[in-house]
Amino acid sequence: MISSLAALVLANTDWGVARYFPAIWESHLRVAINGFVLDKSLLHWINDGLMAVFFLIVGLEIKREVLEGELSSWQKAAMPLAGALGGMLVPALLFWLLNRGTPTAGAWGIPMATDIAFALAVLQLLGPRVPLSLKVFLTALAIVDDLGAVLVIAGFYTTELSLAYLWWALGVWGALLLLNRAEVRSLWAYLPLGVVLWYCMLKSGVHATLAGVLVAVAIPFRIQYSRSQLLQLLDERLALLKNELTGPDADPRTISEELEAVHLGISSPAQRLEQQLHGVVAFGIIPLFAFANTSLVINPGVLRELASPLALGVLAGLVVGKPVGILLLARVAARLGLATLPADITWRHLLGTGMLAGIGFTMSIFITLLALEGQLEAQDVAKTAVLLASLVSGGAGYLLLRNTSQVAPAQ
Repeated sequence: MISSLAALVLANTDWGVARYFPAIWESHLRVAINGFVLDKSLLHWINDGLMAVFFLIVGLEIKREVLEGELSSWQKAAMPLAGALGGMLVPALLFWLLNRGTPTAGAWGIPMATDIAFALAVLQLLGPRVPLSLKVFLTALAIVDDLGAVLVIAGFYTTELSLAYLWWALGVWGALLLLNRAEVRSLWAYLPLGVVLWYCMLKSGVHATLAGVLVAVAIPFRIQYSRSQLLQLLDERLALLKNELTGPDADPRTISEELEAVHLGISSPAQRLEQQLHGVVAFGIIPLFAFANTSLVINPGVLRELASPLALGVLAGLVVGKPVGILLLARVAARLGLATLPADITWRHLLGTGMLAGIGFTMSIFITLLALEGQLEAQDVAKTAVLLASLVSGGAGYLLLRNTSQVAPAQ
């Protein structure tokens, strides 16, 4: 959010280096390797290149939750699935109702998205005021939401297709899956092929960032040891540490070094990659994306357009549609006996969480660029509405949850 505020200030200032902003993002960077040439603007390198790394993290998170987390069984997944489905369908429906018959009607995917990082950050500010299971619920719901966003991008916001490059992309992905099947665990076997897959996706017409999700699917997640083997390995390492630390030249740093070696040895490639990239994405790629894509020149025309169907659709979808959709389908699932609300979460908690899910921010802005491609004025209006809706949703959700006590379980 700080990077977005900085971008807004620079875009609306006419002194010093600010006069070259935001035109700097149109500067081109050319990469040529053995006849393969890519000449893109800095904005395209960020949106199509660096954001593929972001979607790689998204894919790894989805895979983790499906295999071992809150989406690994129907009992765990039912309530987040129901909430996420409502949180996608109702905002999209509200947007479409407000925009039907207009050139922006196809941008219904904008209010469907949730920025999981910002939503969880707001929830984290509440500390012990909210139960841990609510944080788990929001994480699972946002993961399903991210999966929905990926499917929407692939299915509805893909432009012209090059079947030749699409077949090449499928072939490279097949090779990645074969590496997984052969139990190849070195990340260096996957990442170079991942770059090739990204290039093929870029040329195919399917949005290149989806290559990140496909690579995540192929990278092994399971650890290579059974439970008994893992316990035996830990016993051997502990015995080694005891012997080394009882000698006259014992160094306490040996403990941390040995524990780090054990951690690296037993972690899966997917776990290692997620840990290595998390800081890069959270503190580098996402702020840079926000900085580059929210450099909006605020003028009376943009402010007047906040009353347009496009802006109202985004605002209504994120601020109203998200909490209503999540709460509505979660209640329906509970009434039908398909899902159960955790014992320490009330429906008021769920409403507040639905409000936080209205923080669309980076994901909604990303879909804006795809849904309104080439419509620069409409993009500015939608981005402004996304920022405003995210602020309202985050503030309302925070205040509601802050004043919700942890009392009796839901009925």
